[in-house]
Amino acid sequence: MFQYSIKKIVFLFFLNFIFCMVYAQENSSLHIPTKQDTLNGSITPERIWWDIQHYDLTIKPDYNTKTISGKNIIEYNVIQKKHSDLMQVDLVAPLKIDSVFQKGKKINYTQNENIWYIKLPKNLLSKKNKITIYYSGKPTESIKPPWDGGLIWAKDSLNRPWISAACQYKGASLWYPCKNALYDEPDKGASINIIVVDSLTAIGNGRLKSKIKNADNTSTYKWEVKNPINHYGITFYIGNYVNLQDTFKGEKGPLSMNYWVLDYNKEKAEKHMIPEVNITLKSLEHWYGPYPFYEDGFKMVDAPYIGMEHQSAVAYGSSYKKGTNKKGGDISNTGWGKKTDKIIVHEIAHEWFGNNITAGDIADRWIQEGFAGLGEELVIADLCGKQAGNEFMNGRFRTIENDKPVIGRYGINEDGSSDNYVKGWAVMHMIASIINDDEKFRNILRGLNRDFHNKVVTTQEIETYISTKSGINFQYLFDQYLRTNKVPVLEYQFKNGVLNYRYANCNQDFAMPVKTNLTKDNWLRPTVSWQSLKSENQDTAAELKIDINFYITLLKVD
Repeated sequence: MFQYSIKKIVFLFFLNFIFCMVYAQENSSLHIPTKQDTLNGSITPERIWWDIQHYDLTIKPDYNTKTISGKNIIEYNVIQKKHSDLMQVDLVAPLKIDSVFQKGKKINYTQNENIWYIKLPKNLLSKKNKITIYYSGKPTESIKPPWDGGLIWAKDSLNRPWISAACQYKGASLWYPCKNALYDEPDKGASINIIVVDSLTAIGNGRLKSKIKNADNTSTYKWEVKNPINHYGITFYIGNYVNLQDTFKGEKGPLSMNYWVLDYNKEKAEKHMIPEVNITLKSLEHWYGPYPFYEDGFKMVDAPYIGMEHQSAVAYGSSYKKGTNKKGGDISNTGWGKKTDKIIVHEIAHEWFGNNITAGDIADRWIQEGFAGLGEELVIADLCGKQAGNEFMNGRFRTIENDKPVIGRYGINEDGSSDNYVKGWAVMHMIASIINDDEKFRNILRGLNRDFHNKVVTTQEIETYISTKSGINFQYLFDQYLRTNKVPVLEYQFKNGVLNYRYANCNQDFAMPVKTNLTKDNWLRPTVSWQSLKSENQDTAAELKIDINFYITLLKVD
């Protein structure tokens, strides 16, 4: 799914150059991008001319040797008349490409560390070209899944093999050859064929199309997803699974629900997972619009790591308990976090933001994580009331670290601050509070998923959409909270019955209105310049308090 125009790409390169200079000046300890970083994270001449249409992936993992062999048949369109003779394909060493074929003919290729350049013939069709890449080797193993990325060679509690993949941060080229770039998704979806020993079951994205028993005591499971899918959203799970089926009565009709859980988790799934998923889907469809992938169904799968938003095959690795962690705790310290299972809610919310709407560069990952966090709040609010959702969000403010800007540097496959989860969520929460109209805010959220359905986006596109649909220019708010790590300070003083106030520690154009306990309509509209407001009640003014929905610091000055 190639949606970036040439003008847009040139603009992004220029913008990134300026941004990197400013960013580096603010933080001299930043990692200096390598050539490989740029090749992996940018839209190179060897990437720009071809548009992925479909991946047809076949893999055969070997648990004993922790190796993998397979192939990827990539269907692609040529979208530039004049283009490089080389096609860039990404595959991380020590995995290696064994051979490449197009139209039955062997194709030459060269390697530059984790970047592979395939020399293609000149007589390519404008549409429906196919290239077959055979590969093998020992893929990167994830030691702290899903945070570091790679394949997971685990054992379940009965000491049986349990295999999966999780690679959001570094990308899917950790385990299969692909275009390791978020901006381009296969328009026609993907299929994944997983070859496993007969004693195990293999799960992939979308719907099971076939299971073929092979002569060597293995079986091939073929799964297929019809919708476009980002590279890290493609995955597989191998283990001793059983299947539970259900139907959700959704906005677009009956949605087929499948739960693939380890055999000893069957009762837990029936009592905990299925009810929690149904509650979550009902709430998220209300706020975000219809589940985006009715054609591919919904699946939740037991995983050997905490969770991941694999499209139509959501990974669940928590404890089958309500709460924000495996022990059933509540990171917000409000008690509201114990009303839902965070992993279920957060990862399902990614089906809308992350899978349906995908950030075109991982630097903009706040789009995915911030809206997923917002989903956690919305489900709690639906269950326990809006005030409960507000208090839950306020309790999460204290977890923001402000170590660096939320948005990372573009074009080098660099994630921003881990604050992209809660601070990105805080941005949307404050916008909702300023709009102060739940139905209008809900229509914006649903509109995003309708108008950007199955698309990759930039932060700027999301900003423009929200400002346009709300009728409020929120540029100052996005710039402050996403592009700096400074928390605005509302300074105030009370003299002779007059409240003086202004913003400090912020951008010069920062002018967020805030609710207080003071003014008649409960709003102040500070800027960086001092303003004055006559108050009838000196005691109230002296005890100025900011509404819990706003992430700012309050400071009384002399």
